[in-house]
This record gives sequence, structure tokens and C-alpha cells, in this order.
Amino acid sequence: MLLDNTAQDALARAISEQETRTDAELVTVLARQADDYRYVTVMWAALLSLLVPAVLLFLPVWLTPFEALLLQWGVLLGLAVLFRVKPIQFRLVPRRLQQARAAGLARQAFLQQGLHRTKGATGVLIFVSEAEHYVEILADQGIAQHVPDSEWQSMVDAFIADLKRGDVAKGFQECVAACGDKLAAHVPATEQKNELPNHLVIL
Repeated sequence: MLLDNTAQDALARAISEQETRTDAELVTVLARQADDYRYVTVMWAALLSLLVPAVLLFLPVWLTPFEALLLQWGVLLGLAVLFRVKPIQFRLVPRRLQQARAAGLARQAFLQQGLHRTKGATGVLIFVSEAEHYVEILADQGIAQHVPDSEWQSMVDAFIADLKRGDVAKGFQECVAACGDKLAAHVPATEQKNELPNHLVIL
């Protein structure tokens, strides 16, 4: 578990506290991984297995066509399994693809958690995908008209640094606090409401 129950409870309390200062509705979502990328690892395994016949030409062995085919299939299956090991897998998956999958999941989470249905369009999502070291803050229109996307970047960068160190709890706490300060300055509380759950959503 990336965050134990104690850390999750502390995060929920932090969100509740910050929401007393602003009309914004904060939601935190944590995904372990945005995609399994199986198709990428299988593609790499297939491409490398195609090299088996060429390699055999330079080896002092003689295989029948059937034996060579079996060897090729064995290499394909073996590499497909090997490439599922996380450190290896993420070296094979292009960074751009990782970013795209995580960004897509963030937008899906924004809709699934109902941030687009808040009164005044004041939903703010703090989305994290741990495996991709991806962090994004998505704000609905009611917030975006007061706080441009560029103002979230320093918070995102700080969170990513914590994420790479494996300190997800610290990253969430500091990001929620920084978001609260920013939102309180631009969208201060005019009423007490709590439209969306404050607990961490884990995908």
C-alpha cells in the first residue's frame, strides 16, 4: 500500500481543513499505474524474437526448421515474461506514451469523481500515477478563470520530486497545503459546503 490508513486519514483531514478556506472542492486520486503496457512489452519481445534466425546463422549449431521455430517461440515467451518486470518494462515504454496514458486517466478520474458537477465549477483534482511518476492538477472552469494552469506547475514539480523519493504521503500533504493557500487567495470561502468526498481515491 502506497499510503497506509493513518496517512490517508491525515490527508482527508488536511483536505477538510483547506476547504474551510476556499469555495474550491479538492479531490485527491492515486493510481498505482496508468496502464499495464502489455502491448508494448509484447511488441519488443516479438521484434527481438525475429532476430533468432539471424543469430542462429552465426552459431555452430544446426536446427531443423521446426526446432528453430520452437526456439523462436521460446524466446518470444521468455522475453515477454522478462519485460513484465517493472524496472525493465518502464525502460521499454516511451516516456511520451507514459505521460499520455497518465494524462488520459487523470481526465477520466476527473469525470468519474464528479468534479465537473460542483456548484460554481470549483472542482480541483490532484492526480498522481505512481509508476509513471506523473502528477497533474486539473481545475474546473470556475477555478481556472482565477488560477491559470501555469501557477500549479511549481506544486506539481515539488510533488514529482517527492514521488521519485517514494514519499507519496509528504507529496500529497504539501501539495494540498500549497493548493489551499493558492485557492484561499484567489477563490476564498463564501459559504461552508462539502460536495465531494475528502478521502483519497485509490485506483
